[in-house]
Amino acid sequence: MRAARYHRYGGVETLVIEEAPDPHPGPGEVRVRVAAAGVNPVDWKVRSGAVREVLPVDLPAIPGRDAVGVVDETGEDVRGVSAGDRVFGLGGVTGATAELAVLSAWAPAPVAWTDEEAAGAGLASVTALGGLRALGPLKGRTLLVEGAAGGVGSAAVEIAVARGATVIGTAGERNHAFLSSLGAVPTTYGPGLAERVAALAPDGVGLALDTAASGSLADLVALVGDPARVATVADHANAGRLGVHLANAENDPALLAEAGELGERGRYTPRVERAYPLEQIADAHAYAERGHTRGKIVIRL
Repeated sequence: MRAARYHRYGGVETLVIEEAPDPHPGPGEVRVRVAAAGVNPVDWKVRSGAVREVLPVDLPAIPGRDAVGVVDETGEDVRGVSAGDRVFGLGGVTGATAELAVLSAWAPAPVAWTDEEAAGAGLASVTALGGLRALGPLKGRTLLVEGAAGGVGSAAVEIAVARGATVIGTAGERNHAFLSSLGAVPTTYGPGLAERVAALAPDGVGLALDTAASGSLADLVALVGDPARVATVADHANAGRLGVHLANAENDPALLAEAGELGERGRYTPRVERAYPLEQIADAHAYAERGHTRGKIVIRL
């Protein structure tokens, strides 16, 4: 199969397109013929070697954790899915950006989602849903989402709105119209956030979700008034110190199914800023590393 790979840790120049051995699913796994794969911050952090102490990989490695495709092989003990089914989901830390990929968690891809949208849904949706789940019921609550224009943040906004929350989202001014289109009330991040939020929500904000790790976690606790009503999916360094919920992405098929059901009902559509062909994966990684992505970046196979 054709795949993107890197044979050593380093910059985008390490990425090559080449033939690689076909993978095969183990028990409880499926293999898909990939239509598109997501690009996530973890991909370039792993590729660069920045997180090799906590997420080491065997080299050469294929970047990518989430993908959409048609099932063409199933492992032992797999039920409820057959060859020919279109699914989106998650594999290991690596392995998705190839013609064939093994998934350990998956759900039916909504018919309304394009391949690019479905490719951007896996990791973003389970991360967003994990963070929101830590905060409890959302209906009738006011939720502040820090970093609301990114892949996880935009998913959290749309899912929280679907669950009946009033959402205030922080982003740079160029993304304010985008946040409004998702159903959020936009505001800028940074100094003065508490005053801006107070003007938008005179009765206060009940919950906060940090998806940005921008150093604002202590401010979010102060704004909400209780660390138990704050969650982060990004600021591992400060979560324990401040006593807030830390939600890690999980390969949870129930969360993927929930995201897919919202997609079927038209309540959640993964937002894709850019889609690149496989041959331009180095450009995709370079763009992702600059930060401030609106929604997701995906690779078309």
